[in-house]
Amino acid sequence: MKAAPLHRALMNRSQITPKLVHTGQHYDVRMSAVFFQQLDLPEPDYYLGVSTGTPTQQTAEIMQRFEPILIEEQPDWVVVIGDVTSTLACALAANRLGIRIAHVEAGLRSGDRTMPEEINRILTDALADCLFVTEQAGLDNLRREGINPANVYFVGNVMVDSLIQHRSKASRVNSVRAFGLQSRSYILATMHRPSNVDTQTGLGRILQLIDCASQYRTVVWPVHPRTRANLDKLGLLTQLDTSSNVLLLEPQGYLEFLNLMEHAAVVMTDSGGIQEETTYLRVPCLTFRERTERPVTIELGTNQLVADLNPETARLKLVELLAGRVKPSQLPPLWDGHTADRIVDILVKANEG
Repeated sequence: MKAAPLHRALMNRSQITPKLVHTGQHYDVRMSAVFFQQLDLPEPDYYLGVSTGTPTQQTAEIMQRFEPILIEEQPDWVVVIGDVTSTLACALAANRLGIRIAHVEAGLRSGDRTMPEEINRILTDALADCLFVTEQAGLDNLRREGINPANVYFVGNVMVDSLIQHRSKASRVNSVRAFGLQSRSYILATMHRPSNVDTQTGLGRILQLIDCASQYRTVVWPVHPRTRANLDKLGLLTQLDTSSNVLLLEPQGYLEFLNLMEHAAVVMTDSGGIQEETTYLRVPCLTFRERTERPVTIELGTNQLVADLNPETARLKLVELLAGRVKPSQLPPLWDGHTADRIVDILVKANEG
């Protein structure tokens, strides 16, 4: 979702030849290939195929497979996005070869260093030559960490670029109608973070949350492969299969999920990106995490945190939201669909300089 608008903006510049590298980290067909198709991304120029192993093993393998490509291509820039294992691994490989690094979505911090993503963000920003920030908190964090402000640019959010470009297409897909739902008649849920889904305690609380929410509305839950595997391993999947007001789905394509999200009464999630998308769509969002690295979604948007997966706290907030007691919200600055163009303008000028 974040690479597509960037690749499109790069392709529109005659002086740039972009090359797309897919590390293979997100390897499920329903969570990778379908996104390429729906977002009109071309086949990757390079596919590294690093799909298994621990984060440490994946980091090492990505670096080993990415380095020969860098040596062959000799790029002016390596653009990395977000905070996943691939982000840090590719930044490390580029740094070793003295190739400039641009980090898209720089400066986000949750303050929780037990999250692998937090370490990825901090280290990637320390290596980057050009840091593209989505919100004011990113500028504040980078300034506090001593990053040279001359290398930092407040450009907006590429995730929103994708959402704006594909919103009408998602409406035509109309997954809401396809699943027999009506707008605002259901709660959309997603859960995938290891801290929530890798233990029996965490999964037990999630099932409590889903059961609680289903007392008020139909709960539509596209189940992440990691979450489904853990539910199955712990023998918890049957509890959901017997619930009459919970609709379990396979992972959805980008367009299908966007349509479901836009028409939900409330979204319950532990995702980072969904906090941003619901803020843009002005759909109430309950995020089941202690902290968020995207504070603007709380300050200006529709997002609220629910710490420690507490079912009673969630129930009280859910009742408020379903009753229409939603706080006023507004769009964060520069979340306007033109972020990718601003990024490419800055990279072109940096290269000319």
